[in-house]
Amino acid sequence: MESRKQTHARKRAKGGPPGKKRRQQKGKPAPAANDNDIATVSDDAVDRLMAECRHDPLDFVKRAFPWGAAGTPLAAHDGPYAWQAEVLAEIGAALRGGSGDVVQHAIASGHGVGKSALVAWVLLWGLATFRGARLSVAANTEQQLRTKTWPELARWFQLMAGRERFAITETALAARRADDARNWRIDRVTWSAYNTVAFQGLHNQGGRIVLVFDEASAIPDQVWEASEGALTDAGAEIVWLVAGNPTHNTGRFRECFGARKARWRTRQVDSRNVPGTSARQIANWIADYGADSDFVRVRVKGEFPRAGSHQFIPSDLIEAASRREAQSHAHEAMVLGVDVARHGDDMTVIWPRRGRDARTWAPVRLRIPDLMQVAGRVAEQARLLHADAVFVDMGMGAGVVDRLVQMGVRGVVGVEFGAAADGTRYGDLAVGAFGRYANKRAQMWANMRAWLQHGAIPDDAAIRADLEGPEYAFNARDEILLERKEDMKRRGLASPDLADALALTFAHFVHPAAGGFLPARHLTDHD
Repeated sequence: MESRKQTHARKRAKGGPPGKKRRQQKGKPAPAANDNDIATVSDDAVDRLMAECRHDPLDFVKRAFPWGAAGTPLAAHDGPYAWQAEVLAEIGAALRGGSGDVVQHAIASGHGVGKSALVAWVLLWGLATFRGARLSVAANTEQQLRTKTWPELARWFQLMAGRERFAITETALAARRADDARNWRIDRVTWSAYNTVAFQGLHNQGGRIVLVFDEASAIPDQVWEASEGALTDAGAEIVWLVAGNPTHNTGRFRECFGARKARWRTRQVDSRNVPGTSARQIANWIADYGADSDFVRVRVKGEFPRAGSHQFIPSDLIEAASRREAQSHAHEAMVLGVDVARHGDDMTVIWPRRGRDARTWAPVRLRIPDLMQVAGRVAEQARLLHADAVFVDMGMGAGVVDRLVQMGVRGVVGVEFGAAADGTRYGDLAVGAFGRYANKRAQMWANMRAWLQHGAIPDDAAIRADLEGPEYAFNARDEILLERKEDMKRRGLASPDLADALALTFAHFVHPAAGGFLPARHLTDHD
């Protein structure tokens, strides 16, 4: 009996791939075989293509799809756009470099630049050119994944040479052979901020792993963190591609272009520089919103907005403060803000500030559950820096306040975040931009926001994230209400302990006073 191998060899000799009969209409010659003609690529040609393109995704994309072939959707196209080709070439160069590091690419783009096509190509290349490759693709929402990302992948799969070796379903694209299908596949993965198990199982030691995030800006930090933990297999080729419109100005996608940029090769793609985008639509957007509006920055330029739609402190304000020269004067008050840790991952922070300088004296970060020990550290800092006032969050810090008073630390004031705003303010911006505040915490943050126009803070990723994180809304009385820490954690963000400590330094206005702290009603507002 003829073996399977002999059967495949016999069919290849007749000019067709295994399991396929070549059909020819009577009176018409069969088309000539061509590596770019998906209807006629031989099994040997596919083998050669996959072997030669194992570490060359750009060459794969050029050869695996029927660019310019009449009667195909690509008849009018001669290959990828320039920016797409550059990204593919960079991935290939990194793999051929053999460093063993995870190849990490982040792409922020405007609309219509071909980002979804690039995502599909990287996935198909990763699958087709490495037997036993494990790939996963996720998106910002299940609907995006189901109705846009996956259909785009399916469209390119139907055009790919060698597609007969794989089968696609609604949730997976895998090898047809049953013994290969389990470990040679692309999976469409939906996520939950409260259940990231799906991303913890992506392992393939000694093989290839490709992970793709589409519309990555809105994928929560917990999913990124779970994915990072999975991409640690020794000896594996690992590619992590994240792409999308830069709609959010906080979170891990934003950090790829900022605090974590050293780990990522980044690219921002302007729609105006890519063929095929609608110049008329872009011109209308610019006319309607302005060339430097956040709308145009996100949807055309591929740049992050200055502030999220509900972000309380704009990122450009924070960035400027982190680069500004720190200045203060000896006659200005030394104020300590103390945010006392509540539980779990939270930390106690003691942040000194003198006038416009919140950088020279670095914030002290503590993870001490004993409030008496915390009080001891606060007292130590207050005496070392000759603090004129110490403002302590009363949420968990009532015992700290009592102990500090008992120890004779001057200028100690407990601050209730949920108390009513008391009318004190810092500068005109706090009132002019936001009006009234629902509580003391919102008022302190508004004062801090105004101060950031002239103040200096450390160039620190954690501080930047804390300041950028909280969103705001209006209550029934049209008062500004800052997002609660608990709600931030549900969005996957850490408690802004550092920023709350700095905000506490704006609880009241202070000046140096012999013998102790003078209440705000006795002071001239100058700080």
